[in-house]
Amino acid sequence: MNEGLDREGRVERLWVKRAKRGPMDAVREVQFIARRGLADNADAGGRRQVTIISRERWAELTAALGDVDPVLRRANVMVSGIELEKTRGRLLQIGGATVRINGETRPCRALDFAFAGLQRALDPRWGGGVYAQVIEGAVVHVDDVVRWIESPEAG
Repeated sequence: MNEGLDREGRVERLWVKRAKRGPMDAVREVQFIARRGLADNADAGGRRQVTIISRERWAELTAALGDVDPVLRRANVMVSGIELEKTRGRLLQIGGATVRINGETRPCRALDFAFAGLQRALDPRWGGGVYAQVIEGAVVHVDDVVRWIESPEAG
């Protein structure tokens, strides 16, 4: 089992994408909608309703690049204190919402257009984060508690 896999964490940052390929807007709270995704987010439905990154992994993998703003990753949620590597199939409680991790978000070439070297830097150990479906909706706030709510079924 991964160290830190079952301890409690918190929501560090939240972002909503107002249009496909559009900017990521930082928000203090966002409505998670079951089977849909995030309210007012351009990506809705499907298996990639929410994207999540780890603050610790981001800091570790981007350290050699200097000060890189995590908004460039284009994720919806940044968490701390929670290990995301190899968590496919697990349920994660984010505030009052529940999401199912469907897999690793592989870093794409577009990251290098935002910041040279970012794609390669985020490639190891699920550094691009995870994507998930919303199982149970709720309003989620920055600083809300994040915790795993089922036994590991890592993959």
